Amino acid sequence: MTSRLLPKLFLSCALALAPLAAAAEEGGAKTVDMAWARAMKANDLEGVVACYAPDAVMWFPEAAQARGTKAIRDVYAGYFSTFTVADVTLPNPVYQTSGDLSSGWGNFTLTLQPKAGGDAEVIRGRYTEVARKIGGKWLYVADQASADPPAPAASNK
Repeated sequence: MTSRLLPKLFLSCALALAPLAAAAEEGGAKTVDMAWARAMKANDLEGVVACYAPDAVMWFPEAAQARGTKAIRDVYAGYFSTFTVADVTLPNPVYQTSGDLSSGWGNFTLTLQPKAGGDAEVIRGRYTEVARKIGGKWLYVADQASADPPAPAASNK
């Protein structure tokens, strides 16, 4: 009788712990990425800025370092004044969290529609970020993005 109960006990424990494992995966940098992507798609400047700690540092492609809320807001305000964000994807993300510190990295694709008209611009790149839990909320403390390098030229050899 005991040998038949043991597999059922393991299955019951696994089913009971599954929601806890899923909740753990949702924390850290992944939580901030999800909030950032939602705010970007909504073209919500303040929602995007709210993803960053007050003393965060951000490096964007072809932009100077932005440190602190005002500088980060200014960078995003420039984007939102020039473009409407049509889409954001973060394929291939990797996350690691330990305590109140979390890191993430992967690729991004931004589809931007120029407000002046014309064809949408698609920017592809990669990112690395560090998030920290501050006052019970996960926030970026370091955010670095770089554009993908151009494809190598075809060789005529």
